[in-house]
Amino acid sequence: MKYLFWLLVIFVAIWAFKRSRAGKVPPPNSKTPSSPAEMITCAHCGIHLPAEEAVSGQNGAYCSTEHRSAAHDSNPV
Repeated sequence: MKYLFWLLVIFVAIWAFKRSRAGKVPPPNSKTPSSPAEMITCAHCGIHLPAEEAVSGQNGAYCSTEHRSAAHDSNPV
């Protein structure tokens, strides 16, 4: 009978410990995921890159000013 009592005490202690630890776990990050960036293709080499990083030219968008120059394209402004 005393083994049953100690077994019950151990289970209650483990249960209380797990329950107290469960409340201290930080909540998951609830930030809303950002929407995917629009991807475009470089008119010179064909690589895909985000639209906000592209360099625009008269004949399309490029991944760098070097590729815009290599395509003999000028700034559209």
